[in-house]
Amino acid sequence: MQGKFLVIEGLEGAGKSTAMAECETQLAARNIPFIKVREPGGTPLAEQLRLLVKAEHSESIAPETELLLMYAARAQLLHNVVRPALAEGKWVLSDRHDWSSQAYQGGGRGLSEKTLGALAEIVLKDLKPDLILYLDIDPAQGLARARGRGELDRIEQEALSFFERTRAQYQKLAAAADNAVTIDAGAELAVVTGSIRQALTEFLTRSC
Repeated sequence: MQGKFLVIEGLEGAGKSTAMAECETQLAARNIPFIKVREPGGTPLAEQLRLLVKAEHSESIAPETELLLMYAARAQLLHNVVRPALAEGKWVLSDRHDWSSQAYQGGGRGLSEKTLGALAEIVLKDLKPDLILYLDIDPAQGLARARGRGELDRIEQEALSFFERTRAQYQKLAAAADNAVTIDAGAELAVVTGSIRQALTEFLTRSC
């Protein structure tokens, strides 16, 4: 039996780690075999690409370069980890996936849908998440949370307007998707956790 592909998406400070932990708890409670991954990253090579993307450099990184690095890391993860796990019947719980590229490099950087679509077709092929939990948060609130965790990386240091464009693209994607649930990540933690649990429970009821 093919496994299921669950993805958590959202801006910095949206609470993706909390959502991942709640999903882990729900899957474990039902004895569902699963693995968890993150993007960019998840394999030795993909983790090196993650460092390249997030680090400061002595030269400016072109939006196209950033995008290609993201998709290179994604290709490695899907080929070496995600697709084999799904084929074995395991569920895959992913911290970010393709929506991040569409939101950050598409909405935030302004790269065209044509460019993003061409890369997605090459890398994703027929793969589509079974469920996307989109954690929606005001960028200013999310960035304040991120600053509270420590030093910001290169992308997290972008101007607020960048994250506003990124959020707008996320919202557009969520509104058009039939496999996504939007969670109000700006609410109190107990409320957010409850919303995640409800969405996942409904999905599990349909799937198991």
